[in-house]
Amino acid sequence: MTADVWLPIPPEEIEGLPDGPDYLFWDGGEEFPADPADCAFYVVPYMRPSDLCVRPLPEMSGVQVVQTLSAGIDHVLPGLGQLRPGVRLCNARGVHEASTSELALALILASLRGIPDFVRAQDRGEWAGGFHPALADKNALIVGYGSIGEAIEDRLAPFELARVARVARSGRTSARGPVHPFTELPVLLPEADVVILSTPLTETTQGLVNADFLARMKDGALLVNVARGPVVDTKALLTELESRRITAALDVTDPEPLPPGHPLWQAPGVLISPHVGGPTSAFLPRAKRLLTDQLSRFVNHEPLRNVILTTGSTGA
Repeated sequence: MTADVWLPIPPEEIEGLPDGPDYLFWDGGEEFPADPADCAFYVVPYMRPSDLCVRPLPEMSGVQVVQTLSAGIDHVLPGLGQLRPGVRLCNARGVHEASTSELALALILASLRGIPDFVRAQDRGEWAGGFHPALADKNALIVGYGSIGEAIEDRLAPFELARVARVARSGRTSARGPVHPFTELPVLLPEADVVILSTPLTETTQGLVNADFLARMKDGALLVNVARGPVVDTKALLTELESRRITAALDVTDPEPLPPGHPLWQAPGVLISPHVGGPTSAFLPRAKRLLTDQLSRFVNHEPLRNVILTTGSTGA
């Protein structure tokens, strides 16, 4: 069995790594730290382009685990077809819930209370008051009720909302109440004042927020995207924003990065943050704990956490 572990965090900075493997640092540099064929456990560099993340995969003939440090796995999927059967792909469930849910709440409050307008007025030295909507008494709809969706609802709880509705791929019952299937979106959307997207990017969710979805949102509603840019049809969103019928707060966009001169920059009623839901001071401590736990499980031949798929199995 090969014993190299590739880490995008210097191994000397991670306490508690189990003895046995050779820990090598690689965060996407041009030179590989060793022969990729000897890598048994590959931790994908965080917040790097997809082509860089998958670059060593064709040469990783002995890899057994590919571990992302993101909740989403769409950036590594293009390279999985080059791996042998039986490789487990794990995501970073438990790492980004705090950071991403904090940002979702910040974007909601900033958009509703007009914070961007206050900042612009401050830059001009103007005292610009006015009436703004509160989050209290609003109906919220969380589209994508996984661990991040749950964390968002936890942070919405003190704000005296009238209702929080939850949607996921399949219906179920959660600790906070029913989770509706995607098929019920047409009924739920017209009731929501705030629609929060926290779903992974899959074949099902790509373009989910299309012209029909947006048309079903109520007048004056706020769309918040902390999921992935391609979940939203940008052209359809621009049409709604330019009509001033709805507003939006976007941590992710399609295309991304959003290029200079793109019409989203100047669209009315939109607040844009540059995909910063995950990279905060909360990231490293949680990422290190995840890696220590996963590698201890790997070395001791125990079940891994967060296994999303196994190459060569049905549907992978």
